Amino acid sequence: MSKNIMVAIDGYSSCGKSTLAKALAKELHFIYVDSGAMYRAVALYFLRNNIDLKDEHQIKEALNNVHLNFHSRDYQTHITLNDEEVSEEIRLMPVSDMVSAVAALHDVRVEMVRQQQRMGKSKNVVMDGRDIGTVVFPDAQVKFFMTADPKIRAERRYKELLPKNPEISLEDVFENLAHRDYQDTTRAESPLTRADDAIILDNTDLTPEEQLAFAISKVKPFLDNLSSR
Repeated sequence: MSKNIMVAIDGYSSCGKSTLAKALAKELHFIYVDSGAMYRAVALYFLRNNIDLKDEHQIKEALNNVHLNFHSRDYQTHITLNDEEVSEEIRLMPVSDMVSAVAALHDVRVEMVRQQQRMGKSKNVVMDGRDIGTVVFPDAQVKFFMTADPKIRAERRYKELLPKNPEISLEDVFENLAHRDYQDTTRAESPLTRADDAIILDNTDLTPEEQLAFAISKVKPFLDNLSSR
């Protein structure tokens, strides 16, 4: 059995996966890996370089030039794309509109999964995404599948985007999330599904503090077991 603990958090867009993952990693002193940010950074690179998503050769060539890294600052995890800080830009609507299509590409997923598995081999890790518990780390000791009412998800995302996108409407965000849900659950390459052994976490009516306490209660037995060896 692995000496490290892997916590996989999967679920729909704007369910607060990264919020929970960051808080859980900070509380347990684990490493947080934001897999969604990785796909968003690839989407940003493709946007900037006008990569044709139907051109396999272009995609493979582009991936050879995509170098991603995470670093921590002020207790926050930041991502760099070819040494450029892009943590804020990858959250804007142009990337949001494209990321599901990029994440559905076979070559992109193979490369990102390879990098994610490398990150999770040597340390205690919390990783969130769409296929962490099913594809990236199917043997993770603890798996969560997060969900929430679609209207609540859209409202949360709208409040997050509004300060930097004053022209955006709640309807735009709702439609974007519905489109992404459809793409994520119906794509041929690693579709969003709940692992059989994943714990469902519906946070429609939960505060961030309540969902964190719930998650810690599920991880703690594995920590206790590890410390008793």
